[in-house]
Amino acid sequence: MKNRSLAFQIWLVISGILLVISLLLAMLFPSALRQFFTDEIYTSIENEQHILKEYGLPSRSGEYYFSNDENGPSLRNRTVDHILLPENVDISYLSSRVLPQDFLRHAQELAQDQESTVERYEKDLGNRTLFYVISKVIIKDQPAFLLSFSWDTYRNALASALFKQLLVVMSIVFLLSWIPSIWLAKYLSRPLVSLERHVKRIAEQEWHEPVALDRTDEIGKLGSSIEQMRQRLIRKEEAQQTLLQNISHDLKTPVMVIRSYAQSIQDGIYPKGDLSNTVQVIEDESLKLEKKIRDLLYLTKLDYLSAHPVNHEPFALSELIGEVVDRLRWSRTEIQWDIRDDRVTIDGDKEQWTKVIENILENQIRYADSSISISVHKSFYEEMDVVECCIANDGPPIEENVLSTIFEPFEKGSKGEFGIGLSIVKRIVTMHNATISVQNLDKGVSFTIRIPVLQAKP
Repeated sequence: MKNRSLAFQIWLVISGILLVISLLLAMLFPSALRQFFTDEIYTSIENEQHILKEYGLPSRSGEYYFSNDENGPSLRNRTVDHILLPENVDISYLSSRVLPQDFLRHAQELAQDQESTVERYEKDLGNRTLFYVISKVIIKDQPAFLLSFSWDTYRNALASALFKQLLVVMSIVFLLSWIPSIWLAKYLSRPLVSLERHVKRIAEQEWHEPVALDRTDEIGKLGSSIEQMRQRLIRKEEAQQTLLQNISHDLKTPVMVIRSYAQSIQDGIYPKGDLSNTVQVIEDESLKLEKKIRDLLYLTKLDYLSAHPVNHEPFALSELIGEVVDRLRWSRTEIQWDIRDDRVTIDGDKEQWTKVIENILENQIRYADSSISISVHKSFYEEMDVVECCIANDGPPIEENVLSTIFEPFEKGSKGEFGIGLSIVKRIVTMHNATISVQNLDKGVSFTIRIPVLQAKP
């Protein structure tokens, strides 16, 4: 069935449920009807007995009162018959046109053993069932019993008639329900079919047609998610195209500078005044070129590492930060560093965390005015013990439209740069089940990393 269309599957399920309900009703309803009419028969018999007692019992036992007796009391129900018999007297001399002699003797024995005044009984006689009620009475100070009975013929006729009507109604309902079930199946599957076409076009990179569903249910939420994905893919494609152009320009510029300065040296010309300063320019441009290429290669490496488990080992985060700061502080010696840490240990890949700290600090050094602060301490965040690392600078704030996408790859930075360093940071942090956030301060910008605390092994 899973290979059929969704509309057919929904219709088949609805039809199956209706069919099962109909079958259950067909099996349970007859017994329920018979039980209902059985109770009604007993109630009718007892009511007739009560009326007969109020109307007046005969002065002696053995007199018969049949429902089809035209000369009988008008209060009798046409389905209930009555026989008045002595309780402790031999009744073999009595004969009945309706009930056999052995049944009358059996009823007399029941009456003698009966503790309550009124009792209900049931007896199969031949192909029919007899429902009867024995009521103890007193006739001229002598104990007797009133046997009131009714056959199951009337009950079976009513139950059969109602059951046939039920079958007809259920058949009509079942047949007519196919039409709304087909409509419902198509109604539910139509937006999914539309979403399938949109997703197929997106998979073929034809994502310029918007996904619009006028719904607010789960299907509508799915459509909204696909539309968000489509818009992000469009932005990413545009960013990738711009990135390729920017990378081409960024790689082309240092290469041109290196070639031009090298050619000048060969020609005996020193653009920076002397050989040492001119060679220094070549070295600086080579370092820039090397870093761009290294970041691109590392981002590709992370695509491979994300499919494999992280190499976890404990190491001191404070020491790692100190090592990175010592390497990078020379690039801007005028910056003041404020480092506060609790000497905490985290669990993870030390090489990758080194890359995280390097990229964040390089970003901070680039934008800081005069100071950078680093704090490392244990904290409690979202019902979990974490190591919280906050790195902040006193530079300009990040534009609001950039804050939400600053960790996305190929997103444009505040100075028009297309660095991928922060996207590398986000990837590594996520691989370690940690989180990173950024916010503007009154003066500057702060990055906060929250890392799950290393649990001691038993």
